[in-house]
Amino acid sequence: VFRGMEPSAAVEARIREKLGTLEKLSDRIDHCRVTFDAPHRNGSKGSMFSVSIELGLPGGEIVVNRDHHQDRAHEDAYVAIRDAFNAARRQLIDHLEIERGR
Repeated sequence: VFRGMEPSAAVEARIREKLGTLEKLSDRIDHCRVTFDAPHRNGSKGSMFSVSIELGLPGGEIVVNRDHHQDRAHEDAYVAIRDAFNAARRQLIDHLEIERGR
């Protein structure tokens, strides 16, 4: 879902690429919803992008909200996507380890 901007094929492709890396960790992901938010410009500052990810798994859900409006690096859409998917990856690994009894 794109908010605050027109859908971008390039951004969508990067999101699908990052999702593919998560799917390599687990074939048990049954749904994924990504919200990409580009808030309005704030004076002299650029847009700070935020990314939310919901991953559905048997026995639970992983939710990541990366809303770093103070992090100037998140003026870059791809950095915001990278950071959100890195957080989702860490949570997915934790989920899988718990599932395996570690």
